[in-house]
Amino acid sequence: MGNQSSAGHLLWLVRTGRARTRAELQTYTGLSRSTVTQRIDALRAAGYLRASGVEGSTGGRPAELLELDTGHGVVMVADLGANHARAAIVDLSGQLLAEEHELIKIGVGPDAVLGWVDDAFARLLPKTGWEPTQVRGIGVGVPGPVEFDAGMVTQPPIMPGWDGYPIAERLRTTWNRPVYIDNDANLMALGEQTTHYPDCPTLVLVKVATGIGAGVIVDGQVYRGIDGGAGDIGHIRLHDYPQARCQCGLYGCLAAVASGLALAQRLTADGTPTSSGAELIERIRSGHAEAVHLARTAGKLVGEVLATVVCLLNPGVLVIAGDLADLHFVTGVREMLYQSALPRSTRRLEVTTSQLGDRAVLTGAHAMVIEQVYASETVDAALETALV
Repeated sequence: MGNQSSAGHLLWLVRTGRARTRAELQTYTGLSRSTVTQRIDALRAAGYLRASGVEGSTGGRPAELLELDTGHGVVMVADLGANHARAAIVDLSGQLLAEEHELIKIGVGPDAVLGWVDDAFARLLPKTGWEPTQVRGIGVGVPGPVEFDAGMVTQPPIMPGWDGYPIAERLRTTWNRPVYIDNDANLMALGEQTTHYPDCPTLVLVKVATGIGAGVIVDGQVYRGIDGGAGDIGHIRLHDYPQARCQCGLYGCLAAVASGLALAQRLTADGTPTSSGAELIERIRSGHAEAVHLARTAGKLVGEVLATVVCLLNPGVLVIAGDLADLHFVTGVREMLYQSALPRSTRRLEVTTSQLGDRAVLTGAHAMVIEQVYASETVDAALETALV
C-alpha cells in the first residue's frame, strides 16, 4: 500500500470511500491536522482532489467533504471479444461519455483490431470535448491469458496471431499514455465487484461465451497467478469426453464440451445447422428442445468444475456471465454446484448472473486504470516530479 502517511495514501482513502473529511483522514492516518491540510492542498493543486460540499452538521462548523476530482481527466477503454470490439471514453467517476461497437473477429489479428481501436478512440475523444493530453490511461480487455506487467497475451487459444504481440506498447506508441491490458473475465469480475459487491472481498465470475474463462477476485484484488493464467477453467479436462477436441489442441477440455462454440457444433452435428453462438442463443431462447437440453447439460458440467473452485476459494459471490448465461444454463450450474460442493462452502455463497451485461469489460477496464493510475505510489511520484 506504499507510504501510509503520504499524499497518495490520503487520496486512496478518499477515492475508496474510507475517509471523506479532514478529521476522518486524521483519525485513519494518525497525522496532525496541519500535515493532513498540507497533503490535501498539494492534491488539490495538482487536480487530484476537490471539495464536494459539506457534511450534514450536528452543530459547529460543518466538515468539508472531499472526493476524487473528475475534472482531472478521462479514461479510454476497449473490450475485444472473439467476434466483437467495443471502445469507449469514460470519466473518472465511471460515467460513459461516448462509445462505439463493431463486429470484428479477434482472429483477423492485432494490426487490424488495434487499428480499429486507435481509430475509434480518435473518433470518440473529440465528441467528449477532452484533449488527448487529458487522457489519464487506457485499459483493454482481451479473450486470452495476459502477462499483466508485459502488456501482452501468451499462447491464447482463440486469438491466432496475437501470441507475444506487444499490445500495450503499440497503444502507448500511438497515445503516449499509460496502457493496461487484462483478460476479459478478470475485468468482468473486477467490474461486477467494484460496482455491485464492493464489500465482498472474494468473488468469482465465470464467462461462458465462445470459450469459457473465469475471473477471480481475492481480497478485493484481481488474482492473476504467476503469469496471468489464473482462472483458465475452460481448459480443465473432463474424464468422459476423450473425443472432444478443443481449440487449444487438446481433448476433453471443458470448453470443448460446454462452450457456446461447442454447443453450436453439437447442434449442427445433430441435424440443426447452427453457425454461431448467437444463433445457438436464439434457439435456446425460442425453446428449441435439443438446444435447451444441451444448455442445461453444459451448465451441469460447468457446475461440476465450479464445485471444486468454490471449495478451494470459498467466495461470497459467484457470477455467471457471457452469452450463455441464460435460465437453462444457470439452472444446470446451480443444480450440479449445490449437489457436488461441500454444504460448508456454499452456505454463504450468492450465485447470480452479471448485472453489467455487455458493459462489464469496459467497467472493469475503467476500474483497472483508476486502480493503477491513482495508486498511492503513482500519485506520490507524480507530485514529486511536479515539485522538481
